[in-house]
Amino acid sequence: MKKIKPWLSAMRLRTLPLSVSGIIIGTCLAAYNGRFDIYVFILAILTTVSLQILSNLANDYGDGVRGTDNSDRVGPERAIQSGEITPDQMFEAIKKNILIVIALTISLAYVAFGDTYFLYALFIIFLGGLSIYAAINYTMGDSPYGYRALGDFFVFIFFGFVSVLGTYLLNIKSIDHIVFLPAITLGLLSVAVLNLNNMRDLEADKNVGKITLAVKLGKNKSKNYHFFLIIGAMFTALLFSILYYVEPYNFLYLFSFIPLVIHLIKIKKAVSPNDFDSQLKVIALTTFMFSILLGIGYLLY
Repeated sequence: MKKIKPWLSAMRLRTLPLSVSGIIIGTCLAAYNGRFDIYVFILAILTTVSLQILSNLANDYGDGVRGTDNSDRVGPERAIQSGEITPDQMFEAIKKNILIVIALTISLAYVAFGDTYFLYALFIIFLGGLSIYAAINYTMGDSPYGYRALGDFFVFIFFGFVSVLGTYLLNIKSIDHIVFLPAITLGLLSVAVLNLNNMRDLEADKNVGKITLAVKLGKNKSKNYHFFLIIGAMFTALLFSILYYVEPYNFLYLFSFIPLVIHLIKIKKAVSPNDFDSQLKVIALTTFMFSILLGIGYLLY
């Protein structure tokens, strides 16, 4: 158990609900339009979870070997930082995880498309390759994009568009305009999670030369940016339900707005890194809650 615990910590299991939110929305919208494949759903979940774990391990490795994770960092201690896992062990785990993601991605493409939609299958495999690149190069490599204030853009694209539109494509075999606003909403909420994390680590990142968007903006502008992300997500969700209204159940996700509003009030008052850290789980789980309620709201008809 002592050997397993550091690895479970490095995998950061608390981030997994956020990572599958796009799969839930894409699957529910596909089911709403008459298509649902349980095997595609299971494989999509497994692939996404594997990618998120890969990203978490790569982040631990990249920040660990650069010395970004140090005593100034707030939040759970990273595995390499603590010394419980060596950089070489982590690097080996990353390589094995990449093989798992590749195998799951190919399996997912084959189960979803078979031989009939060969180009679509290649496209999904291509997206899988880009996702691996994004997971690894956030903090690893000679010029990681997470150190160049590009993390927000990548999170918006992959957690929003790739996740929601990709899942919908796997089920429907086409892309429909119905998925774009939910993808934007989820992308904004996912970026809010990253921005909250970066606001927490703002001073520590600045001291070690990790340039996130929060470092560039500063604390006050980062808070304004955070408000823009959350309020923007709420607006696009409402716009979606108005444009694609079927029945009152479509607004079921409004219950998730309650913790979002409370969250914004607390962020406005936040001063210390611990104030931001305490809200990370809140916004991540609220995003997961939003995804479930949005999906259910379009299935109850």
